[in-house]
Amino acid sequence: MALTTPLERDRANATDKVLTRVAIAGATGYAGQELVRILARHPRVTLTAAMSSGATSTPRPLPALARIWDGAVQPLDVDRLVSDADVIFLALPEAASAELAPKLLERGVRVIDLSGAFRIRSASDRQRWYPATTDLPEGTVYGLTEGHQAEIRSARLVSNPGCYPTAALLALEPLHQAGLLTGPVVVDAKSGVSGAGKTPSERTHFSENHGSVAAYAVFQHRHTAEIEQELGSSVTFVPHLVPLDRGILETIYGSLKPGTTEQQVADVFTAAYADAPFVRLTGGALPEIKHVAHTNFCDIGWKVDTERNRIVLVSIIDNLLKGAAGSAVQNLNVMLGLDERTGLL
Repeated sequence: MALTTPLERDRANATDKVLTRVAIAGATGYAGQELVRILARHPRVTLTAAMSSGATSTPRPLPALARIWDGAVQPLDVDRLVSDADVIFLALPEAASAELAPKLLERGVRVIDLSGAFRIRSASDRQRWYPATTDLPEGTVYGLTEGHQAEIRSARLVSNPGCYPTAALLALEPLHQAGLLTGPVVVDAKSGVSGAGKTPSERTHFSENHGSVAAYAVFQHRHTAEIEQELGSSVTFVPHLVPLDRGILETIYGSLKPGTTEQQVADVFTAAYADAPFVRLTGGALPEIKHVAHTNFCDIGWKVDTERNRIVLVSIIDNLLKGAAGSAVQNLNVMLGLDERTGLL
């Protein structure tokens, strides 16, 4: 893909194109509202329905999206979803997605699922982390867009990656595939509170979270299985909750093959992401969460200790965009044969 100018041509010619009908189930959650915000302004789709996660909820507007999208979020209605949309986004809890997605696929629509229900290929690991998902439907593809466009383009069900794995895998996969990593890898991850979802808990209560940083789910976080599945090797993954509303920063520690230079690391990343519009390489200028907040970018920086063959990587994303809704729309663009940037820049 040639990364040239922004997408004025797509915007100018949108009225001459057939618009793809899209709908959202789970539009009231944090990621769901971001989907509404993006899709309502996307030049190549029409948002036909935004629904809640339950059939008995009361229709309600989303005040933050006034004049961007002035519809009301309706109760979940599977028949309407199928009749009104060609592609359906599921921003639902895992168990709800596990139940609903196969029904939608049987009725001929394509699905992009933001939950973890279909991410894990191993039946035993899936039973441990996502027990509601007994089988993976035919045509399911793990949707880390970078490097997987061919599979996503023809997928019936795109299982959108988790937010933590997105940042970790984009930083680690190029080095792993190039054979430069050796020995253990530690992913020290810090996330804003919106990563815990909209349902409140004691951990996400303002009085508990403000002014504090806490590690959680050590050796027990389901995203470990997802990272290890895609990387093909074990990692030590330690997530932390920090008093921010959005954003993820991961500091990743690893060992390099003896003799690896900083230039070799830079060359590997440059080659891997030469055509990736949403990965920005910062080298030794380590990135910060504010650099990516409210965008679909992943920024990756690194430092190499050539004397001790060590590397420290810093990978950052907005957990609600590149870690959820933004990457889901990026995958939609791939499925529709559009420039990945459409509607996102």
